[in-house]
Amino acid sequence: MISDETVFHQMIDFVQKIGISIRFCGISQDTFLPGLLIENGTLLIDKAKLKYIGDTLHEAGHIALMTPTERQNLAGALEGQIDAAAIEMAAIAWSYAACLEIGIEPKVVIHPDGYKGDSENILYNFSQGHYFGVPILEWFGMTERVSNVPNINTISYPKMVSWLRM
Repeated sequence: MISDETVFHQMIDFVQKIGISIRFCGISQDTFLPGLLIENGTLLIDKAKLKYIGDTLHEAGHIALMTPTERQNLAGALEGQIDAAAIEMAAIAWSYAACLEIGIEPKVVIHPDGYKGDSENILYNFSQGHYFGVPILEWFGMTERVSNVPNINTISYPKMVSWLRM
């Protein structure tokens, strides 16, 4: 059986591999997700306060969805963003694809204590190929439309063509 610590390290390795900086440090302020803070595009992690390891990957998704300039200037809480609901849906879709890429169970990220109590429904729908947030990933150039059958266009999700928005 794979331990939580192993899964956590797999997520951290993936996030760093795709180009998102991580720094382990103490976080004294209250944060939306305990133990996590974004500062100038770097994901700060206070492991002693981190409640759910999967939240780390979800927050990395928020960083990944920003343009390079936005990532450099991204700091603090993400509430109040323009199109916050759309970005949240895309971050869920991004983190689901990341779980599959890493080889971990999506329920590690999409856990019962998050997602306004709708995690089970999200996981079920995604497992059935009923995705939300994916058109935003396509719009951002992170996945693409492919046509394997004449006159039918599908999105190549959850296969990402880019893990960071350019």
